Amino acid sequence: MPKAYVFTRYGGPETEALVELDRPRPGPGEVLVAVRAAGVNPVDFKQRTGYRRPGESGERTFPAVLGNEVSGVVVETGEGVTGFAPGDEVFGTAVAGGYAEYALLAAGITAHRPDALSATDGATLPVAAAAYDGVHQLALPAGATLLLTGAGGGVGVAVAQIARALGIRVVGVASEGKKDLVESLGAVHVASGPGWADRVRAAAPDGIDAVYDLVGGDVLREAAELVTDRSRLITAGAPAEEAERLGGARVLRARDAVVLRAVADLAVAGDLDPHVTLTFPLERAGEALRAVEGGHARGKVVLEIGTAI
Repeated sequence: MPKAYVFTRYGGPETEALVELDRPRPGPGEVLVAVRAAGVNPVDFKQRTGYRRPGESGERTFPAVLGNEVSGVVVETGEGVTGFAPGDEVFGTAVAGGYAEYALLAAGITAHRPDALSATDGATLPVAAAAYDGVHQLALPAGATLLLTGAGGGVGVAVAQIARALGIRVVGVASEGKKDLVESLGAVHVASGPGWADRVRAAAPDGIDAVYDLVGGDVLREAAELVTDRSRLITAGAPAEEAERLGGARVLRARDAVVLRAVADLAVAGDLDPHVTLTFPLERAGEALRAVEGGHARGKVVLEIGTAI
């Protein structure tokens, strides 16, 4: 039977396990893929603790497969699916978990993977699409200054590059250990930790035009004090109500194949490097998740699975 990395109840790492599960069957509007690679993200361990994305409702069925980003090859299509056929290389967001040898994707938010893009890099692009959505939501002109918190993680790496490709100046807040990474993206690095807001003021004496927050909590509240127009404060690191109390908003997701194709085009053109810095096999998914959960991963972590059809 195919293998999958799951959590058996809400809680910490002790709830995780590598198990065998029946191969899923695609329902209407779904495609079944043999997974070649799966992205590892903070939302994965947050969901294990009971976090729900905006709009999610209902209880999970356990064991629940971890993971959201997938690239793979189509094995089977469900009723009503057009534009995809067995053998197509694709990437998208998993319907019910991606740390697995087989996963289901919603056809409407799945895109063909270009030949010039590796399966490993393709598995990072669904979350990069969130970066794309947020940068375009802000609609900043070239020359504007964007404050980016959490700049050294997988989403932050994508935000910085997409913004820079549009001529936007990026001030990225990240740990001192991620300074070289942030600067390699063309951003101005500001060390996180106590006093970071004052360091941002020094780095951007002409002010901050917008904030893209990936951290939430106190960092989001301090960031809000740095921007005059709170309508240009967006977050993917805090609930909508928290952002709205500060005058900002959550990142608005398009969640369609058009955006996926756009970020794939950026990657192929060299304007977006996913910066995959760590890869693990499925059997070591726990180690991959710990690398992200500990906050020390530089860039993107990916599981390389490579199931044979």
